[in-house]
Amino acid sequence: MSSGCPKILFIGYGNPGRLDDGLGPALAAKIEAASLEGLTIEADYQLVVEDAFDVSKHDIVIFGDAAVNGKEPFFFKEIRSRSPISLSSHSVSPEAVLFFAQKMFHARTRAYVLGIRGYEFNGYEERLSEGAVENLEKAYQFIAGLVKSDNFSKYVDCV
Repeated sequence: MSSGCPKILFIGYGNPGRLDDGLGPALAAKIEAASLEGLTIEADYQLVVEDAFDVSKHDIVIFGDAAVNGKEPFFFKEIRSRSPISLSSHSVSPEAVLFFAQKMFHARTRAYVLGIRGYEFNGYEERLSEGAVENLEKAYQFIAGLVKSDNFSKYVDCV
């Protein structure tokens, strides 16, 4: 961590045209609209190797995505870097992005995954299900409180 306030990056990813798969970008937009101080926001359809550069410039990164399974309304856990077994443009994991940030840019970034529970994924429409909207709001309140408290170690592996 750098001295003073940590530099925090939120990367929301997923496809807004695939119903609840758009939860990551929807959360990124909600956070950006709130102008939370000390937080850089990125949103895209998927993670790419190039995200490693942005990650390396921050003390903390939060990867936000829709979760097909898992705890409701969301899960939040710290992750470690992991070298990818293979690499394609459609399967770069948060752990792989962190790995490349460390190997290529000597990053010391702490990383977390926020998985927001979604329910509808098998369609092509730009909307979120009712349950996903509720989970999105709860995930937003969590992130807003977390950023304001600056106490990430308290929230490792929690809901």
